[in-house]
Amino acid sequence: MDIGLKKNLPYGYDEAMQRVPEALKAEGFGVLTTIDVKDTLKAKLGVDFRRYTILGACNPPLAHRALSAHLGFGLLMPCNVTVHEGEDGKAVVQAVDPLQTVAPQVSKELAALAGEVREKLARVLEKL
Repeated sequence: MDIGLKKNLPYGYDEAMQRVPEALKAEGFGVLTTIDVKDTLKAKLGVDFRRYTILGACNPPLAHRALSAHLGFGLLMPCNVTVHEGEDGKAVVQAVDPLQTVAPQVSKELAALAGEVREKLARVLEKL
């Protein structure tokens, strides 16, 4: 079972790490945080792990709408997008699916907003 939205790419990790922020930008998202999981696990635990990065993406107008509707929505922000190296050496990109979170259950307004965010993130993956 996949969590969120997922796309296997026909190219490698390095190229994906260049293209993903551009695709996010085209949908109004900026990258607020970048977590290099491989380096973090090596530094904190001394273990080796595949190349894996978590990007914290934010679309300011949508974030403002969400927080204006319900301050608790900040717990679900930013929208995480991951890039990792698949078993075949090609990149895999995954994005949070806001419809799989609690947001749709909180209110109709947040459900509609979650659907809008999902559509944008799905378009990001399509562009890759």
